[in-house]
Amino acid sequence: MRFPHDEGSHPEFRLEWWYVTGWLAGAGGAAIGFQITFFRARPVRRTANPSTFAPHHMLIAHAAIADPARGRLQRDQRAARAAFELAGAAQGRTDVWIDDWSFRQQGGRYVATVAARSFRLELVFTATQPPMLQGAAGLSRKGPRAESASYYYSIPHLDASGTLTRNGSTETVGGVAWLDHEWSSSYMDERAVGWDWIGINLDDGGALMAFRMRDPAGGSFWAGGAYRSAAGSVQVFAPDTVRFTPLRHWRSSRTGANYPVSWRVSAGGREIDIEPLFDDQENDTRATTGAVYWEGAVRALRAGASVGRGYLELTGYWRRLQL
Repeated sequence: MRFPHDEGSHPEFRLEWWYVTGWLAGAGGAAIGFQITFFRARPVRRTANPSTFAPHHMLIAHAAIADPARGRLQRDQRAARAAFELAGAAQGRTDVWIDDWSFRQQGGRYVATVAARSFRLELVFTATQPPMLQGAAGLSRKGPRAESASYYYSIPHLDASGTLTRNGSTETVGGVAWLDHEWSSSYMDERAVGWDWIGINLDDGGALMAFRMRDPAGGSFWAGGAYRSAAGSVQVFAPDTVRFTPLRHWRSSRTGANYPVSWRVSAGGREIDIEPLFDDQENDTRATTGAVYWEGAVRALRAGASVGRGYLELTGYWRRLQL
């Protein structure tokens, strides 16, 4: 991978996303989670139509605030074709936007602006660590077939600062975040219905990513991830060394989906428990992607004591995920 070139868009691939999650706190100290994701998708059927109106690429954005005081997500979503400078994803450097939603590199920082219906986020992210290449030097396998893979890097332990506006009031917030950037043309094996994923900023400065791809029976047919120590050494996990064991489920009264929101994750000889900031972090994005999934702020525990914070993503529990 080449940085910063590969932080930009890769339009020759069908699917790409920039995904930033984290924990924030204001002056009162209460913790909230946030998620901002921009997707670029190229339609399966390519068209030679030269019209600017032709959907050569679609841009989709999701954003959510996870506030325990509210007990469910505040969320919003956008979608637009990449045309007329109203939406796009630039090559060579991170610069992706839909109208007044954007995620951009400015100097050595990333700047996010989300003007959602019930909140507004204006955040600046500063890297404190170098990119963490996932898989084999950035090529992350997602199944037994070689073509089921993505190019994938993470930047953990981003310093986050900025403002959150809700209910007519703006507060200064700060915290820690995690950035994922992936692109692929064949992400999911045809046997997969979805995945379980964690990205954890460990309190000691280390970083842990682990995932498993699930089959229709709920079993794992592929898995992976990596651990990077605070000193910078990296351990890449073989598929047979990653296990996700559900500890507790939560059922959505809105969709009926039953999500395992609490886990014991074993990866490469390390074991942590995952507990959500609160249970109802279901994200309904049917208006843009046709999907409903669980994506929320979680704590990482060992022997009951906190060892890190991050995010958990659970897809394919409502219906098989279609990319």
